[in-house]
Amino acid sequence: MARGTTIRPDRPTTKRIGALRALWPFIRPYRALLLAAMGALVVTAGISLILPLAVRRVVDGFDAGAHLLDQYFGAALAIVGLLAVGTGLRYYLVTRLGEQVVADMRKAVFDRVISLSPAFYERVLTGEIISRITTDTTLIQSVIGSSVSIALRNLLILIGGMAMLLWTSAKLSGLVLLLVPLVVVPIVVLGRRLRVLSRENQDWIAQSSGAASESLLSAQTVQAFTHENPTRTRFAEVTERAYGSAISRVKTRTVMTMIVIFLIFSGVLGVLWIGARDVRTDVMTAGELVQFVIYAVLVAGAVGALSEIWGELQRAAGATERLSELLVAQDTLNDPVNPATLPRPVQGRISFENVSFHYPSRPDVSALEGISLDIASGETVALVGPSGAGKTTVVQLLLRFWDPAAGVVRIDGVDLRDMARADFRRDIALVPQDAVIFATTARENIRFGRPDASDAEVEAAARAAHAHDFLSALPEGYDSYVGERGVMLSGGQKQRIAIARAILRDAPILLLDEATSALDAESERLVQDAVDELARSRTTIIVAHRLATVKKADRIVVFDHGRIVAQGRHDELVAQGGLYARLARLQFTEGADAA
Repeated sequence: MARGTTIRPDRPTTKRIGALRALWPFIRPYRALLLAAMGALVVTAGISLILPLAVRRVVDGFDAGAHLLDQYFGAALAIVGLLAVGTGLRYYLVTRLGEQVVADMRKAVFDRVISLSPAFYERVLTGEIISRITTDTTLIQSVIGSSVSIALRNLLILIGGMAMLLWTSAKLSGLVLLLVPLVVVPIVVLGRRLRVLSRENQDWIAQSSGAASESLLSAQTVQAFTHENPTRTRFAEVTERAYGSAISRVKTRTVMTMIVIFLIFSGVLGVLWIGARDVRTDVMTAGELVQFVIYAVLVAGAVGALSEIWGELQRAAGATERLSELLVAQDTLNDPVNPATLPRPVQGRISFENVSFHYPSRPDVSALEGISLDIASGETVALVGPSGAGKTTVVQLLLRFWDPAAGVVRIDGVDLRDMARADFRRDIALVPQDAVIFATTARENIRFGRPDASDAEVEAAARAAHAHDFLSALPEGYDSYVGERGVMLSGGQKQRIAIARAILRDAPILLLDEATSALDAESERLVQDAVDELARSRTTIIVAHRLATVKKADRIVVFDHGRIVAQGRHDELVAQGGLYARLARLQFTEGADAA
């Protein structure tokens, strides 16, 4: 699937409510809480079934003495009090259970997706993932914390109420049972349609979230290209599709609810009419009729509630399925079961042995084609060449964001695929071309490189990256909030924070991917001095277009169309002619003429 597409809403979905079984691993750790909630549920359902008996006593006891009548009313009041306490306890327990389960699900899904390789994010928009973590889990929370409890309570009332109906009047109960098939059929038939519509609605909501997230994160670009109206149109179209699918779901549920309510209460009225005639002929007492009617109303209400909750359960089943897709998403990269470790201390020797690679989104284009490259410990190697030549791909393979289609990448002689990714990545510091700045303080952005670093170490790293002066000038200094994606900073300031972060990490391998591309001439000179100092004690790979930043490198490796076409020092490569000499002539000679 091409980048920017989402999972299609017409893909096969589960045909059973059994998809909710995937929630059990998250509920299981809270079995005690679940059992307590079930206990409160059984008690409240039992009290609800006892209440009609108390009402019957009151109705048939109108002719009894005042003292006995007071006792009947007192007993009824006590039952109501127990019902209130039990209901409150049930609500607290199931709501707490729902909140806990959803919190665990959100953490589990996030833990999974944050570690997935870039190949996964070529298929699914980030906004859709966020929608699943928020919208879908909120729906599940509603079901676990409310709907399931209500469904079980109504199921108990339905079963117990039917038993009490039979005990009160077998004749009238037989009439009630005749209505059951008439009610169940529309629930089953329309419920299947409701499940499909519910899943489709959730998918369109996710696409709407994905479109909004993508546009808002690129708001400045959208505005700069006066693309507001097309962006609005695109978002409106997806939102209208979500609205349309929601209306279809609501219509289906409305029809189902109308049919069920009409059949249920029509039946109750019919039974009440027959019961009233039996009271007139002394076949049953008025209290028994009232008791039967209350039980019939409880049973009818239970069936109606179950029909509505069935729709909620269908939606929750779809949401659970969508979250489960993320939890079981297959990754193209996996750590070995018994990972090897780098020998300590890490030397930083790097080797690419006949490595070939192409990106999944461009399977017919080779990003790297049979390259072999050995980098000694402590050596500074610059990778240069035209855009798309494969330079950044080398960095991504070294971080094992991807695995090569052929060949091996090693650090200190150990194949990256034989190690846990988190293990060897700790020994690598990266300064990407597009500096990533988080929505927190400047201090915490630098400390991202090494979370346990002290304030003094953070400031020392900032000084080394020549970021101290501008950070100190911020309203709250290092503790100034820099905004989402660092919107309160210039491009050069963000880049220097990223460099300070890498300096603070103090890793034996340093990767600089166009690290000074966003800096002005003066800042570039200052940062270049810091980079030169930093690179002396570690293995450094510098990806650069501007050759002035790599003239001092121990070795320059020239890439073109995914292949290494030349290697050597700056003067040697210029003397050899070829691609590097041509690039140098364009940048140095013509640049000087333009100046």
